[in-house]
Amino acid sequence: MSTGRTRARAVRLTRWGGPPVLTEVAHPTPTDEQVLIQVEAAGLCRSDLHVIDARPGDLPYRLPFTLGHEVAGRVLRRGPLATGPAVGERVIVYGPWGCGSCARCAVGAENYCDRRPALDADRVGTGAGLGRDGGMADLLLVPSGRLLVPVGDLDAVRAAPLSDAGLTAHHAVTMVRHALGDGADAHVVVLGVGGLGHLAVQILRATTTARILAVDVREEALALAAECGAHFGTLLRADTARVLRDRTGGVGAVAVLDFVGSRSSLELAVAVLRAGGELAVVGSGGGEVAVRKPGVLPPGTRISLPFWGTLPELEAVAALAREGALKVGIERFALSDAAEAIERLRSGTVRGRAVLVPD
Repeated sequence: MSTGRTRARAVRLTRWGGPPVLTEVAHPTPTDEQVLIQVEAAGLCRSDLHVIDARPGDLPYRLPFTLGHEVAGRVLRRGPLATGPAVGERVIVYGPWGCGSCARCAVGAENYCDRRPALDADRVGTGAGLGRDGGMADLLLVPSGRLLVPVGDLDAVRAAPLSDAGLTAHHAVTMVRHALGDGADAHVVVLGVGGLGHLAVQILRATTTARILAVDVREEALALAAECGAHFGTLLRADTARVLRDRTGGVGAVAVLDFVGSRSSLELAVAVLRAGGELAVVGSGGGEVAVRKPGVLPPGTRISLPFWGTLPELEAVAALAREGALKVGIERFALSDAAEAIERLRSGTVRGRAVLVPD
């Protein structure tokens, strides 16, 4: 399984504001519990743009580091103390790397690691492509085999986005699922049918009986929502709140999943939410909603800010994908075309998820 090389390529962020550069780095060697992954595919998402565009001091990371937190590949080598998947096994990488020993990490919730504030203060990085070397590269060194989830014969290009787009969407659905009940009379609104939203629609169809109402500013996104199982779709217009409320019989949606997080999307979320409903704000679009009592929020509203997801949830996402219930819409780019992929993502012309493949 040796690559026979002493250097590997990687897309590195070398200065805040970018652009990232494709360069060569030393071939990593795993020690202790570490595992070396031969990357087969790495997803690209808007979180990467937030990292690239950050100003000095915005993020608690040290430069330079390799981008990429959605990674699928094959175990190439293991350190002498490594556990988990064997050499040759195909895996996806769990992206949020916690301390591995606190109460949250012990149950697989490293996305909410109790020591994350200390890790941020020490500027050691909080995961793959987030201050620590990620997977937009030929090779990725993972701290421990506990962070790897086997995927069997899943296509790597479609498996890589599961580790963030799939996992974050699943986690958001999990946080509101209790409000959806067992009947078919509950309505859930999905705002933004992009890389995460189209997966949330599929997860809702596979795991709930709720009626799914999709909203986007693009006709092609609504077509994608319909393909993924949404019961209704509408463009964002001045009367969208009324249209959605009419669809719910006038009472409003029991849950809203906002994958945009802009001012307009949050205003719409508040306008269509039912009293006692759930608002999950997933997108980082810079919008704000005032929390006060009384205020604009319906009485009894519960707000959550999902961040990634847990290891058991990633296993559940992989299982849904292997069963055929979860299919990622992707556009494939060569690793050497990373700059083009980033600009396509920035311009909003990627349908589904952009995925880089070492070439």
